[in-house]
Amino acid sequence: MRKVIASEMLSIEGFMEEERGQLDWFVQDEELNDYAMNLLDSVDTIIYGRITYEMMAGFWPYAPGSFAARTNELQKYVVTGTLKETPWGTWNNARPLSGTLAEEIERLKKQPGKDMVIYGSGSIVRELTEHGLIDEYRLIVNPVLLGKGKPLFGEFSGRIHLKLNEAKVFPSGVIALAYVAIKI
Repeated sequence: MRKVIASEMLSIEGFMEEERGQLDWFVQDEELNDYAMNLLDSVDTIIYGRITYEMMAGFWPYAPGSFAARTNELQKYVVTGTLKETPWGTWNNARPLSGTLAEEIERLKKQPGKDMVIYGSGSIVRELTEHGLIDEYRLIVNPVLLGKGKPLFGEFSGRIHLKLNEAKVFPSGVIALAYVAIKI
């Protein structure tokens, strides 16, 4: 069965973005780019929420480099209740998911193929976490304190046990933590 991997850039306090949505605090270095590319090469599907999709679709189709090229060729599913008339052809292989999120993800997990990744899209990560449908969390912790912002998990009812699968420190001070969800 395919896995769902949530890959999230976070501040030290666990914020996905600053209070007004700024993302200019993300730290990058060559090793971190290689790490991100290895993840992208291990999947064949990206799952986005509508807001993240609209932000990404405005940038990645025109961006240079191998990460952009790989992102553009992958299947992309967008969780949305409002984008019925969006011209999906504006970004290669993008289409909306219909039905309830948990049912759609369970259906996709059963299909043949490589794993799937979610970038950003905190509300989707939270909902899938509530349903036990995230198999791995890749948390990329940036060496920054934001003070205020949008937390990845916010209010979460329940408990998910995790096992640290990998921890990697990059020259930039970023730490990548890969946790596997343990089914109890």
